[in-house]
Amino acid sequence: MTEYSRMAKGHFTSTGNAKFINLPFQPDAVELFNYTSFTTPANHGVPIAYWDVDMGQGFAVEQVFNATPVLTTDIVTVNGISTFSAGLMLQYGPQLQISGITKANPAVVTTASAHGLSTGQVVILEGLFQSATTGMPQISLMPFVITVTGATTFTIPWNTNQSNYTALSGSPTGAFVRQVLYPFLYEPGVAFISAITTGTTTTITTTDPHNFVVGQEIGFRIPSAYGTTQLNELPNNTIPGSPVYYYVTSVTSNTVFVCNANSTGFTAFATNQTVAQMVGQSLPQVVAVGDVNTGGTPYSGGALYPSQSFPTFSGGTPTINGPAISGAFVNNTSQGFVIGAGAGTADTSSVLVGANGNVIYWRAFLHDLDVF
Repeated sequence: MTEYSRMAKGHFTSTGNAKFINLPFQPDAVELFNYTSFTTPANHGVPIAYWDVDMGQGFAVEQVFNATPVLTTDIVTVNGISTFSAGLMLQYGPQLQISGITKANPAVVTTASAHGLSTGQVVILEGLFQSATTGMPQISLMPFVITVTGATTFTIPWNTNQSNYTALSGSPTGAFVRQVLYPFLYEPGVAFISAITTGTTTTITTTDPHNFVVGQEIGFRIPSAYGTTQLNELPNNTIPGSPVYYYVTSVTSNTVFVCNANSTGFTAFATNQTVAQMVGQSLPQVVAVGDVNTGGTPYSGGALYPSQSFPTFSGGTPTINGPAISGAFVNNTSQGFVIGAGAGTADTSSVLVGANGNVIYWRAFLHDLDVF
């Protein structure tokens, strides 16, 4: 190991989906050890895998158990291991043609070819016109957390089974889906609202992880066509020029939270917008107020870098950021590597990142000398 090389190690419990590992550097080599596969050898298990930057992004070599079980070797060429650096703006995967979207709750999106996506990833949809005046542009450019249901299908958390939505079919020109590669670039960012339940407290459902915590100060930006505009930050009729903010009182899931707004008697929230209404229309949003997402709890010592994890409710990935001013936002221009859920070229039933519940240990390296 030479003078300026860098090393890191860690472990996690796999969900069966791609795993992002944030680091203070981008590694050029990664080793994986599936402790569960070592403990209980079984067909398709991958106990050891390795990646080097010279293999190319998304590749890996692995050892895999066959049915005996006996170890053999294989390679991964798609959704293997790759590095990332989020930069200063959102980045997207390639455009995938949409062949259709159903009128359903939740809506089912079908792609013209295998999408290669995983449950829990975030996507945006664009160009959702069946004709010049029909289709589903109401949900264009809105981020959605998806649930994969097949090689060419996934669902989005939105009710398109409403009168102003027209089912998409026949691979409409310009209708695409793209993955948002690093959706938590700025935390907690902007969350888009799919439902509001009014009452003495107010329950909000979002299309993408809201990343709020209890005590978070928030504000609403809801266009008039959607209703429930009484929640909006401005205007404050009591104190002109002063925005109206609320506080998160409980977090139910990554996409559901409760705030202290007494919305009894407020107008109902409605997503059944017409295609014509969407021209120049902004989307309903809830945003955090402040500087770093800590729920207003000041840093009180302990670990030198008590990094936030996003999403905040479950399955979060820690950032490399340290303590900051209490409030709402943290700059998560992260870097590191991704362990994908790619299969081997010979054993197509193997999963590099392991099955749900597998315990994975990893080591990452950045060498300052690469000798050929």
